[in-house]
Amino acid sequence: MNWLLVIAGAVVGAPLRYLTDRAVQSRHDTVFPWGTFTVNVVGCLTLGLITGAVLAGAVPSNVQLLIGTGLCGALTTYSTLSYETLRLAEGGATFFAVANGVGSIVAGLGAAFTGAALAQAFWG
Repeated sequence: MNWLLVIAGAVVGAPLRYLTDRAVQSRHDTVFPWGTFTVNVVGCLTLGLITGAVLAGAVPSNVQLLIGTGLCGALTTYSTLSYETLRLAEGGATFFAVANGVGSIVAGLGAAFTGAALAQAFWG
């Protein structure tokens, strides 16, 4: 039955990604993909929080399947990050391509570690 938790989370995460991406991107008049950047960083922060909470014993591991694997898995998107970075580079926006690739990885890792640290501080 674990797969049902993953599906339930993904059913929420996929439309949330699309709606968030469109809402954020519509507020920025730039070629930089702020919508994808936002969902990826928020997803990393959420995954860090959930993982930290599970490791601290504050929430059961099935919550990690629902929110971590399902919701965050559907919310975040490495393929779109890669495509948008390639599109920026091919379009001559080298600075934005590098900023998107490097910035997304650094911000994503930072958000995940921050989420885990917050969970540890709160429940550890």
